Amino acid sequence: MADVEATLDACIKCNICTSYCPPAQVTGAFPGPKYAGPQAQRFRSPREPSPDASVDYCNGCRVCNLVCPAGVKIAELNARARASLFRDRGGVPLRERLLGRAELLGRLARPVAPVANLLLHNAASRWAAEVLLGIDRRAPLPRFANRTFREWFSRRGGRAREAAGARFTTGRRKVAYFHGCAANYYEPHVGRAALAVLERNGVEVIVPEQVCCGLPMLSNGDFDPARACFQTNLRHLAPVVEAGYDIVGTSTSCTLTLKAEARELLGDDSEAARLVGEHTYDVCEYLMAMHEAGELDTGFEPLELRVAYHPPCQLNAHRIGHPATELMAIIPGLEVEESGAACCGIAGTYGLKKEKYAVGMAVGRPLFDFVKDSGATVAACDSETCRWQITHATGVRCLHPIELLARAYGLADGQA
Repeated sequence: MADVEATLDACIKCNICTSYCPPAQVTGAFPGPKYAGPQAQRFRSPREPSPDASVDYCNGCRVCNLVCPAGVKIAELNARARASLFRDRGGVPLRERLLGRAELLGRLARPVAPVANLLLHNAASRWAAEVLLGIDRRAPLPRFANRTFREWFSRRGGRAREAAGARFTTGRRKVAYFHGCAANYYEPHVGRAALAVLERNGVEVIVPEQVCCGLPMLSNGDFDPARACFQTNLRHLAPVVEAGYDIVGTSTSCTLTLKAEARELLGDDSEAARLVGEHTYDVCEYLMAMHEAGELDTGFEPLELRVAYHPPCQLNAHRIGHPATELMAIIPGLEVEESGAACCGIAGTYGLKKEKYAVGMAVGRPLFDFVKDSGATVAACDSETCRWQITHATGVRCLHPIELLARAYGLADGQA
């Protein structure tokens, strides 16, 4: 694992990163990755205040990392600089602490989900949140599910099977499903679809204990609780990997965090972190690997749909191509048009913030126009916050690709 700070010396000041940077294209508040990253990093010191607050306008999309010819870890430099900036200012602001705690909010809201949704989505509450916290009243916020994925899994008999280490199927492949906060508290149907598809293909599935991957905290400069989350997940997941299971997730942001992002940002080069990172897969990545090995059931029913698919920034950062596009291409009748847009603009919680909402919407405009102009009846994306942003901006329902695979298998409500 390369030292993040050490990579800044490889910067050749070519400005390719700035020319591709989504926020830098739409706002003067962010001078670009080169300036905020390796150039400003040379002036940062633990003994001195952060030299430039503009780094907080980096949305962490990692486009700069993808296009940098010298391999500079610009996004990681910026994320660490944001954490230092907040530390210099006396601590992480309340808004950022709240937005970074998706799991805590989910746990608190779950018992009163209908009331929580009513409070979260009425005009008066949104106005108050904007005035008091700086969360834009127009920003797309998810709705809490009435029943979490883990509750559904437990009622299905998952708790006893998990505790006993028993199998759901007798497949040769063994998977530990990492549902993350989104599939647990907001979109349990995505988790149900993933389990149904994996089990349809003879994969043994367990759901280990887990907490938030920590990315919302990392993105908001709140590193200490993110480190605690990562260590907790390592304690739960490393023994699972040692027992022969791969870790598969439906949130491409969570899987990237487990693979690399938490390790790099937190400087964790432990054996447990390496083991978990090397055995973590995004769900479409895993299924595509099965297909290439001749193990995927391709007995799909036709889906007469036109789909506008957006591969999100976090998926591109995996550097695995676009496996969802390849999988959807196998489904008869499904017409998929892939977006060439760089970013949807939401960037996790970035586009929820009052001063950044307009920036996020401007960044996402090419994608929104693509979806509207495509004539698609449905959109698809591997990232939950991107799905919410796309639907918010276009009015087109956006699904996880795994939901389309489940439909093509004829699986209803995630039941195999």
